[in-house]
Amino acid sequence: MNKTIRRASVFCLLLVLALLVRVTWVQAYQGQALADDKNNRRNLIGQYENPLGNIIVGGTAITGSTKTAGKDFGYKRTYTDGPLYAPITGYSSQAFGTSMLEGVYKNVLNGSDSRLKTVMDILTNKRADPGNVLTTIDKDVQKAAYDALDGKQGAAVAIDPATGQILAVVNNPSYDPGRISGAGDQAAWDELSADKGKAMENVALRKPQAPGSTFKLVTLAAAIENGLVSSIDQPTGVPGNYTIPGTRTKLPSEAGDEACNNVSARTALKLSCNNVFAELASKLGQDKMRAMAEKLGFNTQIDTPVRTNPPSKYPTKKLSVDQVAQTGIGQFDVQATPLQMAMVTSAIENGGKLVAPHMVSEVTDSGGTVLESFKEPKSQQVMSARTASMLQDAMRTVATDGGGKPAQVAGAEVGGKTGTAQRGVNNNIPPLAWFTSYGKAGGKQIAVAVMIENSDTDRSEIGGGKLAAPIAQKMMAAWLKK
Repeated sequence: MNKTIRRASVFCLLLVLALLVRVTWVQAYQGQALADDKNNRRNLIGQYENPLGNIIVGGTAITGSTKTAGKDFGYKRTYTDGPLYAPITGYSSQAFGTSMLEGVYKNVLNGSDSRLKTVMDILTNKRADPGNVLTTIDKDVQKAAYDALDGKQGAAVAIDPATGQILAVVNNPSYDPGRISGAGDQAAWDELSADKGKAMENVALRKPQAPGSTFKLVTLAAAIENGLVSSIDQPTGVPGNYTIPGTRTKLPSEAGDEACNNVSARTALKLSCNNVFAELASKLGQDKMRAMAEKLGFNTQIDTPVRTNPPSKYPTKKLSVDQVAQTGIGQFDVQATPLQMAMVTSAIENGGKLVAPHMVSEVTDSGGTVLESFKEPKSQQVMSARTASMLQDAMRTVATDGGGKPAQVAGAEVGGKTGTAQRGVNNNIPPLAWFTSYGKAGGKQIAVAVMIENSDTDRSEIGGGKLAAPIAQKMMAAWLKK
């Protein structure tokens, strides 16, 4: 064999060896990574090769699957009362991925979760039968909130304070996730994504905004816990004609200077006197205010298991004294979701104990065997029982004699707090109307938070008591009167 042929033969042999090494590397080391790659279309086809498992409310599936006529995907996701439950289910789309519970439990619902596999599935490398997700949502509370929000832009959340079970999560506007579940639903996606995706925006869980005067519950809790307020009926000594500390700016209250002059904490909460809560926050200081807020869930991502991202916020950067005072009335950089304010009220109603909020009770396989259970959630004593009792007492006054009267439920104890949060430069954007409340009767309890971003109501009429409290009332009644 001459020299040229020998060199060519060696070169070809090296090429073959390189190919063998590469194939071995891909199969032995990269095979699983490639198989699991999100861009691997075979995975997407496999997800919709068979019917998906279901998300369940009150024993009834609110999702389903239907056979398609396409070549790639055997089935696509369907939804019962899609707009009603969209903030909970999210969407499962052949073109646009998944969100909310559909995203969190995607592998359980499509049968690829390893916990679902039987011995035979492992031996045959067959995709397991899909599992199901059982929610804590109460269909009556959910429907009551959805109907009451009709015609308004806003959101509402309800929690059972004793168990942490989320009973309702509602947004308006909402959308039908079934419109984007197929592979060819680009037009519907573009429509729903218009206006910054407002229809698909989960305001209840994922859009923190200024909580306004509902945050005064946090301020009062911090004041009681730190000894600034020992009795909710003792005059606070704060003048009605009040100037924000460190400034020459007068801080007005809607009830007027005279009505808010040297009032007790109970009256201050009932009339929503800004002077009292700004002064309490100023005296407490940023660190004590933040500590109380963080105990209640601020500055923390909460997994329901849908994650609150971004989390509700109490400022962590160093604030000036006037800025701290403004946080006491739920303004400046304080931001909260309806879920967060429902958590605040839930802890108050539950004797100061905050039970981790969750919207899933169990995750099961196709035969009902429990894979995950959330029936014993974590809890934390975030304030003393005495503090919680004093706050409940003051909140009852708001509901009986103050702006929370529209939230009254016959035969039930109800406590609440209204809130109106200013927005924009010189308040050029309609304010947010808030209301948070608790109700209890016959051994049952519920905590609710409602936030209205916009409505057809005249600006001068916008307020938590007028707009949001009636919605909270319907939600509480739906639960307490069962």
